[in-house]
Amino acid sequence: MLEEARRGVAEILGADLDSKQPDRVIFTSGGTEANNLAILGIVHNAMSRGDSPGHVVISSIEHSSVVGPIEQLMDEGWDVDALPAASDGRLRHEFLAGLFQKDTRLVTTTMANHETGVLQPIAELAAVCNKARVPLHTDAVQMAGKLPIDFHALGLAAMSISAHKFGGPPGVGALVLRHGEELIPQQFGGEQQDGLRPGTESVALARGLWTAMRLAQEEQADCADRLNSLRCHFETELRGKLTNIEIHGSTAPRLPQTASIAFPGRDARELVKLLDDVGIACSVGSACTSGSDEPSPTLLAMGVSTELARASLRFSLGRTTSRREVDMAIERIVGVCG
Repeated sequence: MLEEARRGVAEILGADLDSKQPDRVIFTSGGTEANNLAILGIVHNAMSRGDSPGHVVISSIEHSSVVGPIEQLMDEGWDVDALPAASDGRLRHEFLAGLFQKDTRLVTTTMANHETGVLQPIAELAAVCNKARVPLHTDAVQMAGKLPIDFHALGLAAMSISAHKFGGPPGVGALVLRHGEELIPQQFGGEQQDGLRPGTESVALARGLWTAMRLAQEEQADCADRLNSLRCHFETELRGKLTNIEIHGSTAPRLPQTASIAFPGRDARELVKLLDDVGIACSVGSACTSGSDEPSPTLLAMGVSTELARASLRFSLGRTTSRREVDMAIERIVGVCG
């Protein structure tokens, strides 16, 4: 049953488990563990070949679950460069090759940003990496289940996903690993999953991930179209009723369910509380870092001023969100912010 789930996930994501050089799907506790396993595992494998700490490239708009292991590598003596983003939230892929050094061991970047929803030029980044023979890991947690992903067509070395982002159970995710890419495990004491992630796997959680992914895939196109229409309605109506708002990343391709909106002159933390009082759930930055007092690193990397970043909120639509709920949210947001 576990192997069936593994194969099902691989098929949906475009990984190949049946060739003479099979890819691998490693089940984890979620996206955070998958990111840590990929980043630390790949670069520590380079050191196991006798290399001293070298160089890695991260994007300037990463989630904290990617920034954390990168900071750990910096403590170990690794050099880090950040790929910049343009004002629309898209990474400047044309700058990547210029960041490479002789000892660059990994590039890691998000597939779709967790705050703005902006889709990143992953195929272009992967082409640069593959030409230089540098593995590219991508955090696809926001993208998986929302829009199609083809692991092989994109040319990726490693990719992280998390089940709860597409309606699956919390506490399970996966790392997809290209054939030939080696990892040093970050946990020890068992031989499960080739020893790369030891510990007894939860069959129920793995099958829950696969089932949720399969269901999300079946309705993906219709759901994406519906949510994109709702988000456009949401943003258009707010723009018409609150003329001074700014929508981050609105000129770039985005996930259908995410809107990052600035309310100039307002304090985002105060707005979160006021909106919560009228039944509107939103967050300052990503939900995972909503307790931080710092302005969004993603927005700052896009050139947004500190003042405007501190006035920005993230809104998300869900699979079951209705037009009536969106209209109600618009009315209440305007009532609080107007």
